[in-house]
Amino acid sequence: MPPLKPQATYEDFARLDIRIGKVVDVQPFPRARNPSYKIGVDVGAERIMWSSAQVTNYAPTDLLGSLVVCVCNFAPKNIAGFTSELLILGAKNSDGNVIVLGPRSEVAIGEPVF
Repeated sequence: MPPLKPQATYEDFARLDIRIGKVVDVQPFPRARNPSYKIGVDVGAERIMWSSAQVTNYAPTDLLGSLVVCVCNFAPKNIAGFTSELLILGAKNSDGNVIVLGPRSEVAIGEPVF
């Protein structure tokens, strides 16, 4: 278990745009160094935002339509020629697989996380 990180202020947290999104597209990403998908997420913006995510322990059909928690305002990152615009949050289970984080009940797309 990693040690706790240094303290942050509420203002540090408030600068992050963390929202509920809905996975609307999942595509293979063979150019990625590690097994990954290109995932399109509706976060209530005027367009679909894209992420590169190492969540190939899920079948694409299991991800499609699921609600996820995303950080929407990190700077875009170029990953093997693909622009990843948001970070889908997850945590590793005891097998080392990333488990995607999402709400336990229905929540509106684009709803802020606080």
